[in-house]
Amino acid sequence: MALVESNPFQTGKIAPDFQLMDTVSNRLLTLNDLKGLRGTIIFFICNHCPYVKHVNAELVRLANDYGKKGVGFVAISSNDVNVYQEDRPEKMKVLALELGYPFPYLYDPTQEVAKSYDAACTPDFYLFDEYLKCTYHGELDDSRPGNGKPVSGKSIREALNRLLNNETPLENQRPSIGCSIKWKQI
Repeated sequence: MALVESNPFQTGKIAPDFQLMDTVSNRLLTLNDLKGLRGTIIFFICNHCPYVKHVNAELVRLANDYGKKGVGFVAISSNDVNVYQEDRPEKMKVLALELGYPFPYLYDPTQEVAKSYDAACTPDFYLFDEYLKCTYHGELDDSRPGNGKPVSGKSIREALNRLLNNETPLENQRPSIGCSIKWKQI
């Protein structure tokens, strides 16, 4: 397991567009289909990463808490499924149903979407306003597997509350930390 920090993503940058298959509904969805009225969180995750497993329940709580406030949630997996069989689309669907994901779980087979966001790790979180301008790119909270801190979503909840209250974005945005995205070998 290679521990990696998220790459910088400039505040104010427009969310790169995409069109990906939702593994649960088997529908092709675009960013425009999924964006929320007040904001949108796009996060890169996968099935096998212990850092994602550690926060899965909070991802569900977060989407349930803020989805009703006009925030759209989008999960994307971009890992090389030829090497990481647990991250295959059919297994993504099983996990999404088992955990009750209240958001689509999209598969990025070419890894082009992850590259367009300069995603580096799982989980990797991006928050955009209603105009799809980035207001936050960083950690969910300071909990990590084994560090004894409870999973709260504190950092991203603060960023969301600032967005919904029309306040300036957080100045100190700590990077997310997790497993590296498993890039295809060319």
